Order: sequence, then structure tokens, then C-alpha cells
Amino acid sequence: MSISIAEVTESAKSALLAIAGANELSDLKSVKIEHLGDKSPLSKASQALGKIAAEEKAAFGKVVGSAKAEVSAAYEARLKVLEAERDSRVLIEERVDVTLPASNIPKGGLHPLTILTNEISDLFIGLGYRVAEGPELEAEWLNFDALNIPADHPARTMQDTFFIEPLDSKLVLRTHTSPVQIRTMLENNPPIYVICPGRTYRADELDATHTPVFSQVEGLVIDRGITMADLKGTLDYFAQSIFGPDVKTRLRPSFFPFTEPSAEVDFFFNGRWIEWGGCGMVNPKVLEVCGIDTTEFTGFAFGMGLERTLMVRHGITDMHDIVEGDTRFTRSFGLGIK
Repeated sequence: MSISIAEVTESAKSALLAIAGANELSDLKSVKIEHLGDKSPLSKASQALGKIAAEEKAAFGKVVGSAKAEVSAAYEARLKVLEAERDSRVLIEERVDVTLPASNIPKGGLHPLTILTNEISDLFIGLGYRVAEGPELEAEWLNFDALNIPADHPARTMQDTFFIEPLDSKLVLRTHTSPVQIRTMLENNPPIYVICPGRTYRADELDATHTPVFSQVEGLVIDRGITMADLKGTLDYFAQSIFGPDVKTRLRPSFFPFTEPSAEVDFFFNGRWIEWGGCGMVNPKVLEVCGIDTTEFTGFAFGMGLERTLMVRHGITDMHDIVEGDTRFTRSFGLGIK
């Protein structure tokens, strides 16, 4: 016999002492592997039963079984004690004082331009319009040709437009949100009442009053009997809703390829006239390109820069404040950033 009863008894005593001396769950785990694992003396004693003479097997097996049962019981008892101690310690160490004030965690907020865009969209939705959007990477035909902007028009040059290489792809970063109007007229039959907000791109240097990436909002109405009077009334309502009930607007004759007649719209604010955007009756050529019967339908369109609108309404004098992401600027609008 490779192991004696005395050795089994001694192994059990060593295991019990090791278990009693374990003060951490990690220590107890190591003790279990050493004294109850497959390579422990007690496990080897169990494995040796097959080699013991028949007349000794019963007595030896009883001693081994009793020793393993005693060590296992001691292990389970110690495990419960250490787990209880751990749980008590966690309750103390990880206690949360719910009476403490909340942490001053920075919160996100909407950019003032987004707030203004949502405000304008809600305004026109209330008038029965719907919001229409389109891609910022646009087909040259939709950005220029369909809007009656000829190939030799200055706006199509590299000085004003970001063309996408290869140039024969005929793709541009849209210079206005007017392509959304074209898409809307191509995809829908009149009557059409849409507002088209979005980002646009032109080759301008960033300075106090210009930025190469800017936001516009355009409106389009196509219906029977639409006149300049409808346009003027809409612009009056728009301006008074954004700048105040006492604001007045005026139309100055102008020229745009996609409207005829065309006008610049100004509004009187804080004692002076301020240029706001362009407008006019949709050019019949544009309506015909989109498959709209010009003998039955007419329409108007207008477009304003959102940065300019925001700057005038809130007295902002430098475009850098709007585009550079300084949270001190955003905080001044009370948008929840701390």
C-alpha cells in the first residue's frame, strides 16, 4: 500500500488547518485545489483503493471517506463565513449616500442653429407644410441645370462650387438646398408645400460673416392661383414669428435664374433694414423641367441663411462663434450644457 492510514489522517489534519487559516476567498480556493483537488493526498488515497488487498480495503476506505467528508464540510463552512464577510464589506465599502447632491456631469445640448432649424420647421408644419430633405452630395444637373442656371453662369465656376473628382462624375457639394425643391417637384404632384432646411457648401473663406459650410432654409409652394401676394404674406408671417410681431418686410426687385419675377427680401429690425434672402415666383422653365403644367399651376420659392438669421436675432457679430464649437457660446443660449 503506497499510503498509510496515518498519512491519510495527517493529510486531513493539514487540510483542516489550511482551511481554518484561509482569510480570503482567493486563499480558500487555493486550499481547495491543494487539499481536495485531483492531485491532493486525499484524492490519491482514494485512487489507491484499487491496489489495496481486499481484507484491508474496507477499513482503509472508511478512513479515507471520513477524512474527505470532514475536510469538505470544513471547506463549505469556511466558504460561507468568508462569503458573508465579503458581502458585509461590500455593503460598507460600496455604500452610496443618496443624500449627497448630484454630480455636476456635463450635459449635451442642441446647437443654436439646430434649435433655430427646429423652430422654423415647426412654424411651417403648423401652416400645413412638410419638411423635405436631400443629399448634400448632389448631381450637378439637379444643383444647376434643372434650376435654369446655365453652364456659363458664374456660380458654376470652381471659385464658388466644390466639384467632386473625377469631374466627369458630375457631382458637387450642393451650393443651396434648391435641389431638394427639384427632387420634390419631380417626385410629387401639386399641390406642394415644403420647407427645405439643410447644410450647403461654397468656396468661401471663414471670416466674421462667411463660412464655407453654412445652413439654409428654403420654402416652396406650388398650387393653383399662387401669386406674389401669397409670397409676401408668407414672408411677413415668417419674419414676425422669428424676429417679433412689429417686424416689417420689403421686396426689392432682383434676378435669380430659377424665379421670375425675383426679389430680395429685407426686414426692418432694431431701427435698420437688413437683407435676409432671395425669393420670387418659380420660373415656368423650372416647372416645365419638373413636369408641372404651367397653364394650371404657379408657385413661389424663398431661401434664407440660418447663420445670418441667428446672428441678427441674437446680436452675434462673428461667424467664428457659431462654427468653432466653443461651449461658452452655446451656454449663453441656456441649452443645458454645464
